[in-house]
Amino acid sequence: MNDKTPQELFENMASKGHNMFKDLSTSESQEMISQFSNSWNTIVTRAMESPEEWVKTMAGFYQEQFGLWINMFTPGADSAVKPKPGDRRFSGTEWEESPVHNYIKQSYLLSSKWLNGMVSDSTLDDTTKKKCDFYTRQFIDAVAPSNFALTNPEVLKETFESKGQNLIAGLENLMQDIEKGRITMTDESSFELGKNLATTPGSVVFQNELIQLVHFKPMTEKVNERPILIVPPCINKYYILDLSEHNSYVRYCLEQGNDVYIISWRNPDESLGDITWDTYISGGTIPAIDAVKEISGAKKINAVSWCIGGTMLATTMGVLAAKRKKPIASATFFTTLLDFSDPGELGVFIDESQVNQHEHKLKEGGVMPGKQLASTFAMLRANDLVWSYVVNNYLKGKTPPPFDILYWNGDSTNMTSAMYTWYLRNMYLENNLAKPGGVELCGVKIDLGKIDCPVYFLSAVEDHIAPWKTTFIGTELVKGPVEFVLAASGHVAGVINPASKNKRHFWKDGELGKGDEHWLQTSVEVPGSWWSHWDEWLKAQGGKLIDAPAELGNDKYTELEPAPGSFVLAKSA
Repeated sequence: MNDKTPQELFENMASKGHNMFKDLSTSESQEMISQFSNSWNTIVTRAMESPEEWVKTMAGFYQEQFGLWINMFTPGADSAVKPKPGDRRFSGTEWEESPVHNYIKQSYLLSSKWLNGMVSDSTLDDTTKKKCDFYTRQFIDAVAPSNFALTNPEVLKETFESKGQNLIAGLENLMQDIEKGRITMTDESSFELGKNLATTPGSVVFQNELIQLVHFKPMTEKVNERPILIVPPCINKYYILDLSEHNSYVRYCLEQGNDVYIISWRNPDESLGDITWDTYISGGTIPAIDAVKEISGAKKINAVSWCIGGTMLATTMGVLAAKRKKPIASATFFTTLLDFSDPGELGVFIDESQVNQHEHKLKEGGVMPGKQLASTFAMLRANDLVWSYVVNNYLKGKTPPPFDILYWNGDSTNMTSAMYTWYLRNMYLENNLAKPGGVELCGVKIDLGKIDCPVYFLSAVEDHIAPWKTTFIGTELVKGPVEFVLAASGHVAGVINPASKNKRHFWKDGELGKGDEHWLQTSVEVPGSWWSHWDEWLKAQGGKLIDAPAELGNDKYTELEPAPGSFVLAKSA
């Protein structure tokens, strides 16, 4: 335990926290506060225009609150309001055992229900209502009694039993996180790249200013003549697909008899701020495709991609098709948006005003910090990805347990300003990629209808970043034979579901061409992992077996350094 006095800890925290509090006045925060205030002013003003309804609503609310108060003094009375399924904030027995805290919990839940109902019943237009609903939920989550020491009975119990040492440890955790600029979600000391993460043997065989190309050592004597090139998101590090041995998708591909390569994107700094989406294709995906073909001697390759990596792969295929080149034998898209007409709750952050702010702020170049992007994604699931750690780390003073996916989640990557603003405007704001010829890259217009190879779409039913019903639209934009599979869980856990564990379930074989709901109604639910289903699909696309390469790379593409390579080790400032 640190021997500093509480006063010294508080003074240190105040000093280190200066920049954190400055961040609260950023343009993004001001925009959120402004929209939240304006929306609620409109709701209350319109409600007051109908005094009878307003009085009736308020009377009902106070009557229910009074009922809770009476129940607090009634032994054995059941809770009138219960948390929603999956809400773990009040799962501790202390919330039921203490009548006062049980009342506080129920009063909070009732108030939350009332506020949400006010928004849903309001006369706001749909767009404004969605934003107001999102910001209201952020406010509701932030003021939960579980987030404050004096109103959380679990924290009070911990404080009594430890004689306050939990709060001292929590202050230390808070100061460390302020210094890092993010919340710690796992015991980061338990992981090291190349030691217990990203350990699949391989070598970097090509490198330029944007990418390292990693060639993995085959694990079977024979391999498919068509190698796999994996295009991960450029806003994350590739090792999400090569975590520990037991949940490495890369290792699984190798074990199934594939020759596997992956792109490791450089974590850009200020000097690369003017690099555009064009350059990510001409200097990233296309050189990687060419290198894989030259090393393997294959005429065509199989491509696998995830999230924005899938959007990059699709635009790459569009560029090559416009130039009468089709080097991809099959394409796999994990949780990928090709149509951005409904980005889900991410749309709250994307409108003309906010995109203009980003364009103005980043017009001089530089980067969009990965930590800021990670914070935006965390807000979509604030209770799970923000407040649960505030309680655990800062109030209870505990270190979260080791979890490889959460370690990766905290290892953020920047985006170049030019690419980020182009991406926001052309994809999210104007949905140009879904329009034939709507996007021009590398000197040619993109038409996704020219993608005519077999395509496998994997989406996740609880995905809050790439909503599955929007990713489903991609099946209608490409022209090749399509396989659509819907996995259980969310954006990451839905993808990282090892076949060896065979957990969860997935849906397959729905009828395409009649919309997402019809597909789901006609699909078949299958227990276990979708990995085996994908492997069967890939093998069905053809490609004879050949001897596995004896060496990594070739005379032109020599081994530069062992996997995972140096690019993936670079940390964001």
